Amino acid sequence: MVKTPADHWSPRDPDDDAPRLECGVFGVFDVEDASAVTALGLHALQHRGQEACGIASFDGNGFHTERHMGYVGDAFAGGDLTTRLPGSFAIGHTRYSTAGGSVIRNVQPMFADLDTGGIALAHNGNLTNFLTLRQQLVAEGRIFQSTSDSEVILHLIARSRRPRLVDRFIDALREIEGGYALVAITNKKLIGVRDPLGIRPLVLGDLDGHAVLASETCALDMIGARFVRDIEHGEMVVIDHDGLQSLRPFPAARARPCIFEYVYFARPDSVVNGKSIYDVRKRMGRRLAQEHPADVDVVVPVPDSGVPAALGFAQEAGLPFEMGIIRNHYVGRTFIQPTQGARETGVRMKLSPNRAVLAGKKVMLIDDSIVRGTNSTRVVRMVREAGAAEVHLRSASPPIQWPDFYGIDMPDRDKLLAAQHSVEDIARILNVDSMGFLSVDGLYWAMEAGPRDAASPQFTDHYFTGDYPTRLLDREIAEGRNMVSERQLSFLVDA
Repeated sequence: MVKTPADHWSPRDPDDDAPRLECGVFGVFDVEDASAVTALGLHALQHRGQEACGIASFDGNGFHTERHMGYVGDAFAGGDLTTRLPGSFAIGHTRYSTAGGSVIRNVQPMFADLDTGGIALAHNGNLTNFLTLRQQLVAEGRIFQSTSDSEVILHLIARSRRPRLVDRFIDALREIEGGYALVAITNKKLIGVRDPLGIRPLVLGDLDGHAVLASETCALDMIGARFVRDIEHGEMVVIDHDGLQSLRPFPAARARPCIFEYVYFARPDSVVNGKSIYDVRKRMGRRLAQEHPADVDVVVPVPDSGVPAALGFAQEAGLPFEMGIIRNHYVGRTFIQPTQGARETGVRMKLSPNRAVLAGKKVMLIDDSIVRGTNSTRVVRMVREAGAAEVHLRSASPPIQWPDFYGIDMPDRDKLLAAQHSVEDIARILNVDSMGFLSVDGLYWAMEAGPRDAASPQFTDHYFTGDYPTRLLDREIAEGRNMVSERQLSFLVDA
């Protein structure tokens, strides 16, 4: 059997139940020690991608790039960073692979020499016509060095015959589909783009009069920058020494940002599309308490992402909030373990029961979401073994019933617990005394968006509803004929 990058290596425990987002992006323009500032920004975005990271800088004469597997703090530590990556323009990327495997040649930013000059690009999201475009480009004779959809964008820019690079960029954008935010630097400009529906987030900041682009506002806070505004859906900003130009390369459309940013992905101290993530998650917990109350003694979050919702639940229900499960923040990646016993030990390395809180109590566990149920099963077992009299479980998101194609790594539908079982069956499978999920309308209430508009939904929410916001061209073609999959894109086995 020919091994592909996706088969070759993956840091993810196959029993890990948490959904994963693909990446975070960051960029600065005309800032002293731009690579050091970018490394700080990437630290704040580490939660968006923990497999790999990279920085590209421009020093007025040439581009410099470094790409590494692993964490930002390991890759870009040391006082020589600005010597290795000099310049006042820089972009950076933290990665969790969705399209393409976990190998160094897929790590971003990616760089290309064009006849108009060099360009480095970092991309957050997934293109839903990636395979279709890639096959077209290969048929034209284009040579690919990676299996990442980001490289497709560079080839599309290079293929355009427009004289100005910005116009070439626009030509490329008009061919791609899906959910994405991207940043790029040329020898004169910093460019930021958000997809036509605003599915993936991107914000504009100001650092002492100089422009900053980032996936989340927490990265602005990290470097001491001031939040200016969100990049709007379908907007392209071009930043140079003359200032900022806002372009609209797409037909007008209503925004549909990803609601899972609020459920799980964004850091709680971030503000996304004008809404505090922390406040939204607390309201999710309040509504969950209204929809699914229970006779319990204590509310316990599944750390860390379940904490704000558990606080909201406890406050609404008038119940004590306690840290009944303690997370060890000094555990790095959990590599694939060869036996079930070893995997159970790995879970206990990350989460430990606080017996003084749990013993003899009727416990309400609050988690942010439930995907396959593997983590939930272990957590419930742990709480029962710590002496809990009863264990009740609530999910602060609606049941996840459909896979994602815009950059969230979720299993196929046949592996999603809520797509295959009723709530009653899930309670039995997870061995809890009762089970409850936040309703879709309850989630929209927490977003202060009013009832969901079925004809024109306010958010991208297909993982709960099956209502995908764009066409899924690659999937449609793949279902119609035997088409190459992402795992068959390359025959190169990386050492």
